[in-house]
Amino acid sequence: MGKPMASRLLRAGYPLTAWNRTPAKMVSLEELGAKLAETPAAAVDRADIVITMLEDGGAVAAVLEQAAVRLRPGMLIVDMSSTRQSEAQALHARLQAGGVAFIDAPVSGGVVGAEAGSLAIMAGGTEHDFTTVEALLQVLGRPTLVGPAGCGQLAKLCNQLIVGGTLNIIAEALLLAQAGGADPVAVRAAIRGGFAESRILEVHGQRMLERNFLPGGQVKSQTKDLENVLAAAASAGISLPVTALVTERYRSILATLPHADQSAALLALESINPGFRVGVRPDQLP
Repeated sequence: MGKPMASRLLRAGYPLTAWNRTPAKMVSLEELGAKLAETPAAAVDRADIVITMLEDGGAVAAVLEQAAVRLRPGMLIVDMSSTRQSEAQALHARLQAGGVAFIDAPVSGGVVGAEAGSLAIMAGGTEHDFTTVEALLQVLGRPTLVGPAGCGQLAKLCNQLIVGGTLNIIAEALLLAQAGGADPVAVRAAIRGGFAESRILEVHGQRMLERNFLPGGQVKSQTKDLENVLAAAASAGISLPVTALVTERYRSILATLPHADQSAALLALESINPGFRVGVRPDQLP
């Protein structure tokens, strides 16, 4: 997602220096006018705003550690990765001690949203820092300040809780329709427009009917996010029993289908219902 996001910033006229651990992935950005850096430290040198978009909290911490020698007071770091709330809070505390401002601003909308500039951006930080970076974030999507540092990640986890849970419910509905003798394609069409309508039913319901499990969002990412939801819940002192069940469904296919689309929740469900399967098409798997 980082490449289409960076491309939008370049097309909007923002000067940008890019770093990626795989240099070949930056070629298209250079063609749009980006300067390419060989190290994270070189990438942040003299920058006013630094944006990170990485795999997880560990990767964010490691990259910023490599960049630490060039971080300076007054700089603003915007981490748009999906991490644990506790990781964002810890990073904020470390940066704040050196006079570096921090916003955690994870996104939802996938590659399509990144390309279209329609990402939902959930920001955690101060009002002052959010105002500083709001216009830039609007190039990428719809930013909303949801609370202090760490709350952007909390909002993203709420989003992933809803997405993961809904995916599993849609899988159960389609399998029930099939097992009960109805046409699952017709059932999905019949309930659309009613209270059950959602973007997830539209997109991933169709994926399940087509048995198209090419990513998209991946099982490994959805599992990581749901485990982070449970960690946040434990930290807050609450129990989320439905989320725990959904997380276990994704864990059950993590070893065998880590790169499959998150709609592979259907495959996890079918694995505990031998002899029952939605449709007759072959599975499309990465």
